[in-house]
Amino acid sequence: MNSHATAPATAEVPRLEDKTIQPIPLNERHGKARDLFTIWFGSNIMIMTIVTGGLATTVFGLGFVPAIVGIIIGNVVGGIFMALHSAQGPQLGVAQMIQTRGQFGSFGALLIVVIVVVMYVGFFAANLVFGGEAMAAVSPGISVDAGIIIIGVVSVIATIFGYRLIHAYARVLSVAAGLALLLAFGWILVVHGLPSSFLEQGNFNWVGFMGTISVSALWQLAYAPYVSDYSRYMPQGTGSAPAFWASYSGCVLGTLFPMILGALVGTLAMTMSADNVEIVGSLGALLQPWTLIIVGIFCLGVAASNAMNLYCGVLCTLTIGQTFRPNWLPRAKTRSIAAIILFVLAVSIALFARDNFILFYTNFLSFLMYVLVPWTAINLVDYYLLRHGDYRVEDFFKRDGGVYGRFNWIAIGSYVAGALIQVPFSATAIYTGPMAAALGGVDISWIVGLVVVAPLYNIAARVFRKKTEAAPFPSAALTADLI
Repeated sequence: MNSHATAPATAEVPRLEDKTIQPIPLNERHGKARDLFTIWFGSNIMIMTIVTGGLATTVFGLGFVPAIVGIIIGNVVGGIFMALHSAQGPQLGVAQMIQTRGQFGSFGALLIVVIVVVMYVGFFAANLVFGGEAMAAVSPGISVDAGIIIIGVVSVIATIFGYRLIHAYARVLSVAAGLALLLAFGWILVVHGLPSSFLEQGNFNWVGFMGTISVSALWQLAYAPYVSDYSRYMPQGTGSAPAFWASYSGCVLGTLFPMILGALVGTLAMTMSADNVEIVGSLGALLQPWTLIIVGIFCLGVAASNAMNLYCGVLCTLTIGQTFRPNWLPRAKTRSIAAIILFVLAVSIALFARDNFILFYTNFLSFLMYVLVPWTAINLVDYYLLRHGDYRVEDFFKRDGGVYGRFNWIAIGSYVAGALIQVPFSATAIYTGPMAAALGGVDISWIVGLVVVAPLYNIAARVFRKKTEAAPFPSAALTADLI
Protein backbone atom coordinates (compact mmCIF):
# COMPACT_ATOMS: atom_id res chain seq x y z
CA MET A 1 0.00 0.00 0.00
CA ASN A 2 2.37 2.71 1.22
CA SER A 3 6.14 2.68 1.07
CA HIS A 4 7.18 2.62 4.71
CA ALA A 5 9.76 4.91 6.23
CA THR A 6 12.29 3.38 8.60
CA ALA A 7 10.91 3.86 12.09
CA PRO A 8 13.14 5.47 14.74
CA ALA A 9 14.10 3.61 17.88
CA THR A 10 11.07 2.75 19.97
CA ALA A 11 10.51 5.07 22.92
CA GLU A 12 9.30 3.88 26.30
CA VAL A 13 5.50 3.97 26.24
CA PRO A 14 4.00 4.91 29.64
CA ARG A 15 1.79 2.33 31.37
CA LEU A 16 -0.81 5.05 31.96
CA GLU A 17 -1.53 6.00 28.35
CA ASP A 18 -1.03 9.73 27.77
CA LYS A 19 -2.34 9.78 24.19
CA THR A 20 -5.99 10.11 23.24
CA ILE A 21 -6.98 11.18 19.72
CA GLN A 22 -3.66 12.60 18.50
CA PRO A 23 -1.57 10.59 16.00
CA ILE A 24 0.79 8.01 17.50
CA PRO A 25 4.43 8.95 16.76
CA LEU A 26 6.48 6.33 14.93
CA ASN A 27 8.88 5.99 17.88
CA GLU A 28 5.99 5.02 20.19
CA ARG A 29 4.69 2.28 17.92
CA HIS A 30 4.98 -1.17 19.47
CA GLY A 31 3.48 -4.65 19.46
CA LYS A 32 3.01 -7.40 16.90
CA ALA A 33 0.12 -8.52 14.72
CA ARG A 34 -0.58 -11.45 17.07
CA ASP A 35 -1.60 -8.88 19.71
CA LEU A 36 -4.58 -8.12 17.47
CA PHE A 37 -5.59 -11.78 17.60
CA THR A 38 -5.60 -11.96 21.40
CA ILE A 39 -7.45 -8.69 21.99
CA TRP A 40 -10.32 -9.72 19.71
CA PHE A 41 -10.35 -13.38 20.69
CA GLY A 42 -10.23 -12.83 24.46
CA SER A 43 -12.64 -9.90 24.63
CA ASN A 44 -15.38 -11.67 22.66
CA ILE A 45 -15.67 -14.73 24.90
CA MET A 46 -18.22 -13.30 27.30
CA ILE A 47 -21.82 -13.45 28.42
CA MET A 48 -23.24 -11.00 25.87
CA THR A 49 -21.81 -13.02 22.97
CA ILE A 50 -23.48 -16.13 24.35
CA VAL A 51 -26.81 -14.31 24.83
CA THR A 52 -26.61 -12.95 21.26
CA GLY A 53 -26.06 -16.45 19.87
CA GLY A 54 -29.02 -17.64 21.92
CA LEU A 55 -31.30 -15.24 20.03
CA ALA A 56 -31.13 -17.64 17.06
CA THR A 57 -32.94 -20.44 18.87
CA THR A 58 -35.08 -18.47 21.33
CA VAL A 59 -36.19 -15.21 19.67
CA PHE A 60 -35.82 -16.33 16.03
CA GLY A 61 -37.13 -19.86 16.64
CA LEU A 62 -34.51 -21.74 14.60
CA GLY A 63 -33.46 -25.32 15.11
CA PHE A 64 -29.89 -25.87 16.26
CA VAL A 65 -28.43 -26.76 12.84
CA PRO A 66 -29.82 -23.79 10.86
CA ALA A 67 -28.89 -21.57 13.83
CA ILE A 68 -25.25 -22.66 13.56
CA VAL A 69 -25.24 -22.15 9.79
CA GLY A 70 -26.66 -18.62 10.18
CA ILE A 71 -24.17 -17.75 12.92
CA ILE A 72 -21.23 -18.98 10.81
CA ILE A 73 -22.32 -17.11 7.67
CA GLY A 74 -22.91 -13.85 9.53
CA ASN A 75 -19.58 -13.90 11.36
CA VAL A 76 -17.49 -15.02 8.40
CA VAL A 77 -18.95 -12.29 6.17
CA GLY A 78 -19.14 -9.51 8.78
CA GLY A 79 -15.60 -10.22 9.95
CA ILE A 80 -14.22 -9.19 6.56
CA PHE A 81 -15.41 -5.62 7.01
CA MET A 82 -14.20 -5.48 10.61
CA ALA A 83 -10.71 -6.66 9.67
CA LEU A 84 -10.43 -4.28 6.70
CA HIS A 85 -10.95 -1.41 9.13
CA SER A 86 -8.39 -2.86 11.55
CA ALA A 87 -5.72 -2.90 8.83
CA GLN A 88 -6.01 0.90 8.58
CA GLY A 89 -4.65 1.52 12.10
CA PRO A 90 -0.95 0.76 11.59
CA GLN A 91 -0.89 2.77 8.37
CA LEU A 92 -2.34 6.03 9.72
CA GLY A 93 -1.75 5.85 13.48
CA VAL A 94 -5.02 7.57 14.38
CA ALA A 95 -8.37 6.54 15.86
CA GLN A 96 -11.00 5.41 13.36
CA MET A 97 -13.40 8.29 13.96
CA ILE A 98 -10.62 10.84 13.43
CA GLN A 99 -9.84 9.15 10.11
CA THR A 100 -13.53 9.39 9.16
CA ARG A 101 -12.97 13.13 8.71
CA GLY A 102 -11.08 12.14 5.56
CA GLN A 103 -14.35 10.92 4.05
CA PHE A 104 -16.99 13.21 5.58
CA GLY A 105 -15.07 16.42 6.35
CA SER A 106 -14.23 17.87 9.76
CA PHE A 107 -17.81 18.80 10.65
CA GLY A 108 -19.56 16.29 8.40
CA ALA A 109 -18.00 13.46 10.41
CA LEU A 110 -19.80 14.65 13.56
CA LEU A 111 -23.00 12.88 12.45
CA ILE A 112 -21.21 9.53 12.41
CA VAL A 113 -19.22 10.20 15.59
CA VAL A 114 -22.36 11.04 17.60
CA ILE A 115 -24.08 7.87 16.36
CA VAL A 116 -21.04 5.83 17.33
CA VAL A 117 -20.99 7.32 20.84
CA VAL A 118 -24.63 6.22 21.20
CA MET A 119 -23.56 2.74 20.03
CA TYR A 120 -20.77 2.52 22.61
CA VAL A 121 -23.03 3.61 25.46
CA GLY A 122 -25.69 1.11 24.32
CA PHE A 123 -23.27 -1.80 24.16
CA PHE A 124 -21.76 -0.77 27.50
CA ALA A 125 -25.21 -0.80 29.09
CA ALA A 126 -26.09 -4.16 27.48
CA ASN A 127 -22.86 -5.70 28.72
CA LEU A 128 -23.56 -4.39 32.21
CA VAL A 129 -27.04 -5.91 32.30
CA PHE A 130 -26.04 -9.36 31.01
CA GLY A 131 -22.89 -9.37 33.14
CA GLY A 132 -24.81 -8.26 36.23
CA GLU A 133 -27.37 -11.03 35.68
CA ALA A 134 -24.56 -13.55 35.31
CA MET A 135 -22.85 -12.43 38.53
CA ALA A 136 -26.15 -12.62 40.41
CA ALA A 137 -26.77 -16.11 39.00
CA VAL A 138 -23.45 -17.51 40.25
CA SER A 139 -23.19 -15.45 43.45
CA PRO A 140 -26.54 -15.33 45.31
CA GLY A 141 -25.12 -12.71 47.68
CA ILE A 142 -24.68 -10.27 44.77
CA SER A 143 -27.76 -8.60 43.30
CA VAL A 144 -28.07 -7.79 39.59
CA ASP A 145 -27.69 -4.09 40.35
CA ALA A 146 -24.54 -4.72 42.40
CA GLY A 147 -23.13 -6.87 39.58
CA ILE A 148 -23.81 -4.06 37.11
CA ILE A 149 -21.87 -1.57 39.24
CA ILE A 150 -18.94 -3.95 39.94
CA ILE A 151 -18.38 -4.72 36.25
CA GLY A 152 -18.73 -1.04 35.40
CA VAL A 153 -16.09 0.03 37.93
CA VAL A 154 -13.58 -2.56 36.64
CA SER A 155 -14.20 -1.31 33.10
CA VAL A 156 -13.60 2.31 34.09
CA ILE A 157 -10.27 1.47 35.73
CA ALA A 158 -9.04 -0.31 32.58
CA THR A 159 -10.17 2.62 30.44
CA ILE A 160 -8.27 5.11 32.60
CA PHE A 161 -5.03 3.14 32.20
CA GLY A 162 -5.76 2.75 28.50
CA TYR A 163 -4.35 0.84 25.56
CA ARG A 164 -1.59 -1.26 27.15
CA LEU A 165 -3.65 -2.53 30.10
CA ILE A 166 -6.58 -3.44 27.84
CA HIS A 167 -4.27 -5.41 25.51
CA ALA A 168 -2.62 -7.18 28.48
CA TYR A 169 -6.03 -8.01 29.99
CA ALA A 170 -7.17 -9.53 26.68
CA ARG A 171 -4.05 -11.70 26.42
CA VAL A 172 -4.81 -13.29 29.79
CA LEU A 173 -8.48 -13.71 28.87
CA SER A 174 -7.60 -15.45 25.61
CA VAL A 175 -6.22 -18.35 27.63
CA ALA A 176 -8.60 -18.30 30.61
CA ALA A 177 -11.82 -17.72 28.65
CA GLY A 178 -10.76 -20.14 25.91
CA LEU A 179 -10.30 -22.93 28.47
CA ALA A 180 -13.59 -22.02 30.18
CA LEU A 181 -15.35 -22.23 26.82
CA LEU A 182 -13.90 -25.69 26.12
CA LEU A 183 -14.98 -26.86 29.58
CA ALA A 184 -18.49 -25.49 29.05
CA PHE A 185 -18.92 -27.35 25.75
CA GLY A 186 -17.43 -30.54 27.16
CA TRP A 187 -19.57 -30.49 30.28
CA ILE A 188 -22.84 -29.81 28.45
CA LEU A 189 -22.25 -32.21 25.55
CA VAL A 190 -20.50 -35.09 27.33
CA VAL A 191 -21.65 -34.98 30.96
CA HIS A 192 -25.06 -33.35 30.75
CA GLY A 193 -25.87 -34.82 27.35
CA LEU A 194 -28.48 -33.90 24.77
CA PRO A 195 -32.09 -35.11 24.88
CA SER A 196 -33.37 -37.28 22.03
CA SER A 197 -35.68 -34.46 20.91
CA PHE A 198 -32.81 -31.94 20.68
CA LEU A 199 -32.66 -31.70 16.88
CA GLU A 200 -36.46 -31.63 16.64
CA GLN A 201 -36.65 -28.40 18.61
CA GLY A 202 -37.28 -25.26 16.53
CA ASN A 203 -37.47 -25.20 12.75
CA PHE A 204 -36.10 -23.46 9.69
CA ASN A 205 -37.71 -20.18 8.68
CA TRP A 206 -36.26 -17.50 6.44
CA VAL A 207 -37.13 -14.65 8.77
CA GLY A 208 -35.25 -16.22 11.66
CA PHE A 209 -32.39 -17.42 9.47
CA MET A 210 -31.77 -14.00 7.95
CA GLY A 211 -32.24 -12.43 11.37
CA THR A 212 -29.51 -14.69 12.75
CA ILE A 213 -27.17 -13.86 9.88
CA SER A 214 -27.86 -10.15 10.35
CA VAL A 215 -27.27 -10.17 14.11
CA SER A 216 -24.06 -12.18 13.68
CA ALA A 217 -22.77 -9.93 10.89
CA LEU A 218 -23.65 -6.85 12.92
CA TRP A 219 -21.63 -8.16 15.86
CA GLN A 220 -18.58 -7.93 13.62
CA LEU A 221 -19.62 -4.68 11.90
CA ALA A 222 -20.17 -2.99 15.26
CA TYR A 223 -16.41 -3.18 15.85
CA ALA A 224 -15.68 -1.32 12.61
CA PRO A 225 -15.91 2.21 14.07
CA TYR A 226 -13.24 1.46 16.65
CA VAL A 227 -11.25 -1.59 15.60
CA SER A 228 -8.33 0.51 14.33
CA ASP A 229 -8.20 2.25 17.73
CA TYR A 230 -6.53 -0.98 18.89
CA SER A 231 -4.14 -1.28 15.96
CA ARG A 232 -3.02 2.35 15.72
CA TYR A 233 -0.06 1.76 18.06
CA MET A 234 1.26 -1.07 15.87
CA PRO A 235 4.52 -0.37 13.99
CA GLN A 236 3.75 0.90 10.51
CA GLY A 237 5.76 -1.99 9.10
CA THR A 238 3.19 -4.41 10.57
CA GLY A 239 1.60 -4.59 7.13
CA SER A 240 -2.04 -4.62 6.13
CA ALA A 241 -2.28 -8.37 5.50
CA PRO A 242 -0.96 -9.49 8.94
CA ALA A 243 -3.17 -6.90 10.68
CA PHE A 244 -6.18 -8.07 8.66
CA TRP A 245 -5.77 -11.80 9.31
CA ALA A 246 -4.87 -11.46 12.99
CA SER A 247 -7.96 -9.29 13.61
CA TYR A 248 -10.21 -11.42 11.41
CA SER A 249 -9.26 -14.78 12.91
CA GLY A 250 -9.32 -13.47 16.48
CA CYS A 251 -12.70 -11.79 16.22
CA VAL A 252 -14.45 -14.48 14.16
CA LEU A 253 -13.22 -17.41 16.26
CA GLY A 254 -13.70 -15.52 19.53
CA THR A 255 -17.31 -14.78 18.56
CA LEU A 256 -18.30 -17.94 16.71
CA PHE A 257 -17.92 -20.47 19.51
CA PRO A 258 -19.60 -18.45 22.29
CA MET A 259 -22.52 -17.77 19.91
CA ILE A 260 -22.79 -21.48 19.12
CA LEU A 261 -22.76 -22.16 22.87
CA GLY A 262 -25.62 -19.67 23.23
CA ALA A 263 -27.61 -21.41 20.48
CA LEU A 264 -26.93 -24.75 22.18
CA VAL A 265 -28.10 -23.49 25.58
CA GLY A 266 -31.15 -21.85 23.97
CA THR A 267 -32.16 -25.10 22.27
CA LEU A 268 -31.76 -27.12 25.48
CA ALA A 269 -33.77 -24.55 27.41
CA MET A 270 -36.52 -24.63 24.78
CA THR A 271 -36.81 -28.43 25.11
CA MET A 272 -37.62 -27.94 28.79
CA SER A 273 -39.79 -24.82 28.56
CA ALA A 274 -40.94 -22.82 25.55
CA ASP A 275 -41.85 -19.84 27.71
CA ASN A 276 -39.61 -17.19 29.26
CA VAL A 277 -36.32 -18.80 28.28
CA GLU A 278 -33.45 -16.99 29.98
CA ILE A 279 -30.04 -17.81 28.52
CA VAL A 280 -27.86 -16.72 31.47
CA GLY A 281 -29.92 -18.65 34.03
CA SER A 282 -30.13 -21.72 31.79
CA LEU A 283 -26.37 -21.68 31.22
CA GLY A 284 -25.75 -21.49 34.95
CA ALA A 285 -28.07 -24.46 35.59
CA LEU A 286 -26.44 -26.59 32.88
CA LEU A 287 -22.91 -25.96 34.12
CA GLN A 288 -23.43 -27.03 37.74
CA PRO A 289 -21.13 -27.49 39.68
CA TRP A 290 -18.74 -25.48 37.45
CA THR A 291 -21.06 -22.49 37.17
CA LEU A 292 -19.15 -20.17 39.49
CA ILE A 293 -15.80 -20.72 37.75
CA ILE A 294 -16.95 -20.73 34.12
CA VAL A 295 -19.53 -17.95 34.28
CA GLY A 296 -17.18 -15.96 36.52
CA ILE A 297 -14.51 -16.06 33.81
CA PHE A 298 -17.09 -15.03 31.21
CA CYS A 299 -17.91 -12.07 33.45
CA LEU A 300 -14.26 -11.04 33.28
CA GLY A 301 -14.73 -11.00 29.51
CA VAL A 302 -17.64 -8.61 29.98
CA ALA A 303 -15.38 -6.20 31.86
CA ALA A 304 -12.73 -6.40 29.11
CA SER A 305 -15.23 -5.77 26.34
CA ASN A 306 -16.79 -2.91 28.28
CA ALA A 307 -13.40 -1.33 28.86
CA MET A 308 -12.94 -1.34 25.07
CA ASN A 309 -16.40 0.14 24.51
CA LEU A 310 -15.80 2.84 27.09
CA TYR A 311 -12.27 3.60 25.86
CA CYS A 312 -13.43 4.12 22.30
CA GLY A 313 -16.54 5.98 23.39
CA VAL A 314 -14.27 8.39 25.21
CA LEU A 315 -12.06 8.84 22.11
CA CYS A 316 -15.17 9.67 20.07
CA THR A 317 -16.43 12.10 22.69
CA LEU A 318 -13.06 13.86 22.69
CA THR A 319 -13.16 13.89 18.88
CA ILE A 320 -16.42 15.86 19.05
CA GLY A 321 -14.82 18.42 21.38
CA GLN A 322 -11.67 18.71 19.30
CA THR A 323 -13.76 19.45 16.20
CA PHE A 324 -14.72 22.79 17.74
CA ARG A 325 -11.32 23.41 19.38
CA PRO A 326 -8.72 22.23 16.83
CA ASN A 327 -5.72 23.14 18.97
CA TRP A 328 -6.98 21.07 21.92
CA LEU A 329 -5.19 17.72 22.29
CA PRO A 330 -6.58 16.08 25.44
CA ARG A 331 -4.43 13.76 27.55
CA ALA A 332 -4.90 11.10 30.24
CA LYS A 333 -6.70 13.30 32.79
CA THR A 334 -9.33 14.39 30.28
CA ARG A 335 -9.80 10.78 29.15
CA SER A 336 -10.39 9.75 32.76
CA ILE A 337 -13.02 12.43 33.35
CA ALA A 338 -14.85 11.60 30.10
CA ALA A 339 -14.76 7.88 31.00
CA ILE A 340 -16.43 8.51 34.34
CA ILE A 341 -19.16 10.65 32.74
CA LEU A 342 -19.98 7.99 30.10
CA PHE A 343 -19.83 5.29 32.78
CA VAL A 344 -22.47 7.08 34.88
CA LEU A 345 -24.70 7.47 31.81
CA ALA A 346 -24.42 3.80 30.79
CA VAL A 347 -24.98 2.52 34.34
CA SER A 348 -28.10 4.68 34.63
CA ILE A 349 -29.49 3.17 31.42
CA ALA A 350 -28.63 -0.36 32.57
CA LEU A 351 -30.30 0.05 35.96
CA PHE A 352 -33.39 1.68 34.45
CA ALA A 353 -33.99 -0.67 31.51
CA ARG A 354 -32.71 -4.02 32.76
CA ASP A 355 -36.12 -5.67 33.28
CA ASN A 356 -37.04 -5.60 29.56
CA PHE A 357 -33.57 -5.63 28.16
CA ILE A 358 -33.82 -8.37 25.50
CA LEU A 359 -36.49 -6.34 23.67
CA PHE A 360 -34.38 -3.20 23.98
CA TYR A 361 -31.28 -5.08 22.83
CA THR A 362 -32.82 -6.59 19.69
CA ASN A 363 -34.26 -3.22 18.60
CA PHE A 364 -30.93 -1.57 19.38
CA LEU A 365 -29.13 -4.07 17.11
CA SER A 366 -31.56 -3.32 14.28
CA PHE A 367 -30.93 0.42 14.63
CA LEU A 368 -27.17 -0.09 14.51
CA MET A 369 -27.38 -2.15 11.34
CA TYR A 370 -29.11 0.66 9.48
CA VAL A 371 -26.68 3.39 10.56
CA LEU A 372 -23.38 1.48 10.44
CA VAL A 373 -23.67 -0.22 7.05
CA PRO A 374 -23.59 2.96 4.91
CA TRP A 375 -20.64 4.31 6.91
CA THR A 376 -18.55 1.16 6.61
CA ALA A 377 -19.17 1.00 2.84
CA ILE A 378 -18.07 4.62 2.37
CA ASN A 379 -15.02 4.29 4.58
CA LEU A 380 -13.71 1.12 2.94
CA VAL A 381 -14.33 2.32 -0.62
CA ASP A 382 -12.57 5.60 0.15
CA TYR A 383 -9.60 3.97 1.88
CA TYR A 384 -8.98 0.99 -0.39
CA LEU A 385 -10.33 1.98 -3.82
CA LEU A 386 -10.03 5.75 -4.01
CA ARG A 387 -7.03 6.79 -1.89
CA HIS A 388 -5.20 3.49 -1.41
CA GLY A 389 -4.42 4.43 2.19
CA ASP A 390 -2.80 7.78 1.40
CA TYR A 391 -4.22 10.55 3.60
CA ARG A 392 -2.94 13.88 4.88
CA VAL A 393 -3.16 13.01 8.54
CA GLU A 394 -2.38 16.54 9.70
CA ASP A 395 -5.49 17.79 7.88
CA PHE A 396 -7.70 15.58 10.08
CA PHE A 397 -6.94 18.00 12.93
CA LYS A 398 -7.65 21.27 11.12
CA ARG A 399 -10.88 23.14 11.86
CA ASP A 400 -11.55 23.65 8.15
CA GLY A 401 -10.67 20.03 7.38
CA GLY A 402 -7.75 20.93 5.13
CA VAL A 403 -8.13 19.24 1.75
CA TYR A 404 -11.15 17.33 3.08
CA GLY A 405 -13.15 20.47 3.94
CA ARG A 406 -15.76 20.95 6.63
CA PHE A 407 -18.42 18.94 4.81
CA ASN A 408 -17.98 16.35 2.08
CA TRP A 409 -21.48 16.36 0.64
CA ILE A 410 -20.70 13.41 -1.63
CA ALA A 411 -20.07 11.17 1.39
CA ILE A 412 -22.91 12.68 3.42
CA GLY A 413 -25.36 12.30 0.53
CA SER A 414 -24.27 8.71 -0.07
CA TYR A 415 -24.66 7.96 3.64
CA VAL A 416 -28.19 9.40 3.80
CA ALA A 417 -29.12 7.54 0.60
CA GLY A 418 -27.76 4.33 2.09
CA ALA A 419 -29.80 4.76 5.27
CA LEU A 420 -33.00 5.57 3.37
CA ILE A 421 -32.66 2.74 0.84
CA GLN A 422 -32.69 0.24 3.71
CA VAL A 423 -36.04 1.40 5.10
CA PRO A 424 -38.32 -0.46 2.63
CA PHE A 425 -36.35 -3.65 3.22
CA SER A 426 -36.29 -3.45 7.04
CA ALA A 427 -38.33 -5.65 9.35
CA THR A 428 -38.32 -4.84 13.05
CA ALA A 429 -40.72 -4.99 15.99
CA ILE A 430 -41.46 -1.31 15.36
CA TYR A 431 -41.72 -1.17 11.57
CA THR A 432 -41.81 -3.51 8.57
CA GLY A 433 -41.11 -1.99 5.16
CA PRO A 434 -43.13 -2.91 2.06
CA MET A 435 -40.30 -4.86 0.43
CA ALA A 436 -39.66 -6.81 3.64
CA ALA A 437 -43.38 -7.54 3.88
CA ALA A 438 -43.36 -8.79 0.27
CA LEU A 439 -40.47 -11.09 1.23
CA GLY A 440 -42.48 -12.56 4.08
CA GLY A 441 -40.82 -10.47 6.78
CA VAL A 442 -37.24 -11.33 5.76
CA ASP A 443 -34.92 -8.38 6.50
CA ILE A 444 -32.20 -7.92 3.86
CA SER A 445 -31.82 -4.19 4.43
CA TRP A 446 -28.11 -4.29 5.34
CA ILE A 447 -27.28 -6.27 2.19
CA VAL A 448 -29.17 -3.75 0.07
CA GLY A 449 -27.38 -0.92 1.87
CA LEU A 450 -23.94 -2.35 1.09
CA VAL A 451 -24.78 -3.17 -2.53
CA VAL A 452 -26.14 0.34 -3.18
CA VAL A 453 -23.80 2.58 -1.17
CA ALA A 454 -20.43 1.12 -2.20
CA PRO A 455 -20.78 1.70 -5.98
CA LEU A 456 -22.77 4.92 -5.47
CA TYR A 457 -20.01 6.54 -3.43
CA ASN A 458 -17.24 5.11 -5.60
CA ILE A 459 -18.71 6.59 -8.78
CA ALA A 460 -19.86 9.89 -7.23
CA ALA A 461 -16.50 10.52 -5.54
CA ARG A 462 -14.55 9.89 -8.74
CA VAL A 463 -16.78 12.22 -10.74
CA PHE A 464 -17.34 15.07 -8.30
CA ARG A 465 -14.37 15.05 -5.93
CA LYS A 466 -12.58 18.38 -5.59
CA LYS A 467 -9.41 18.84 -7.60
CA THR A 468 -7.40 19.41 -4.42
CA GLU A 469 -8.34 15.94 -3.29
CA ALA A 470 -7.71 14.32 -6.64
CA ALA A 471 -3.97 15.06 -6.52
CA PRO A 472 -1.64 12.31 -5.23
CA PHE A 473 -1.36 12.48 -1.45
CA PRO A 474 1.88 12.15 0.50
CA SER A 475 2.47 8.78 2.11
CA ALA A 476 0.93 8.39 5.55
CA ALA A 477 4.42 7.46 6.76
CA LEU A 478 5.43 11.10 6.34
CA THR A 479 2.57 12.43 8.46
CA ALA A 480 2.18 9.92 11.29
CA ASP A 481 4.80 11.47 13.59
CA LEU A 482 3.24 14.88 14.09
CA ILE A 483 3.92 15.16 17.80
